[in-house]
Amino acid sequence: MGRMWNRAEEIGGSPSTAAEGSPPPTAFLEVRDLRIHFPTDDGLVKSVDGLSFQLERGRTLGIVGESGSGKSVTSLGILGLHNRKNANVSGEIWLDGQELVGASEHQVRRLRGRDMAMIFQDPLSSMHPFYTVGNQIVEAYRIHNDVSRKVARKHAIDMLGRVGIPQPDRRIDSYPHEFSGGMRQRAMIAMALSCDPELLIADEPTTALDVTVQAQILDLLRDLQEEFNSAIIMITHDLGVVAELSDDILVMYGGRCAEYGSVDDVFHRPEHPYTWGLLGSMPRLDRERTERLMPIKGTPPSLINIPSGCAFNPRCAYCELTGGKSLTERPELRETAAGHKVACHLPVDQRREIWESEILPKL
Repeated sequence: MGRMWNRAEEIGGSPSTAAEGSPPPTAFLEVRDLRIHFPTDDGLVKSVDGLSFQLERGRTLGIVGESGSGKSVTSLGILGLHNRKNANVSGEIWLDGQELVGASEHQVRRLRGRDMAMIFQDPLSSMHPFYTVGNQIVEAYRIHNDVSRKVARKHAIDMLGRVGIPQPDRRIDSYPHEFSGGMRQRAMIAMALSCDPELLIADEPTTALDVTVQAQILDLLRDLQEEFNSAIIMITHDLGVVAELSDDILVMYGGRCAEYGSVDDVFHRPEHPYTWGLLGSMPRLDRERTERLMPIKGTPPSLINIPSGCAFNPRCAYCELTGGKSLTERPELRETAAGHKVACHLPVDQRREIWESEILPKL
């Protein structure tokens, strides 16, 4: 791990460099003004519309938000999995000094699996039903490593054992449908980690798993991160998962960042009304709740017709306090404390007062 990027000859092309006037990246993963739009007969779907963030090796970024906020589209964009004929992708994605948006499909394909990998939400549909689990891990390993099938098979057995699959030398010949949900997720993690990627994206890795298996998967990811020093992006609806595993949190709404900060800042000093809504709708076991859960009123916006101004304004209980700005002006993401950024028209002092006096007592 920690290998430096110097593979232009290996992948058959020169690594992309910063565009004229664009400063060099300062983090292992740096996303700058990422936009992913999909032209459709009904209009332009702005799934991701100006997203920026950074991530260092050995750290975990949790991306949270309701369905349709752009979380999974962002992860697929980083991996270069959007069909360029159907998606308009712009901005910059820097991975260890390599710019991916401007790179060729061949270059990104060589990075995928070796330098960056993904744990998909549903391993049963993500793994091929006609091939054994072992064959799929062997294939993923041999694409990026010039080794014999025998060596690759031994490596696959080692990986299955490392992620906690019992009797890996036997289960390697099982098909995905012969595994339980938790074992399939472990096998997917083994496949994703088979080439020791420096960036691991986990898209809802604990969905549809019972709570005990969820805890095992999270412990596994934490242990593997310590071993490989990987950077992890955790995409989830579950704020409990984020609190357990992440160092920083990015709250997405309408394809943009609503709030960004450390776990401590976002959970204990949140400043965006949308973040308040997410926290208010989360069951708590660490304290006695005196009020009912507070669901966020309304529904997420259509990504074809995103509301003008602040995208959250139709659902925001504090929209009227902005003097009309929320209806006409899109709020910029501004830093309110070290490493804590919020996109909201409400003054900082007013947001903090509302949190302390109105929101926090109800949680």
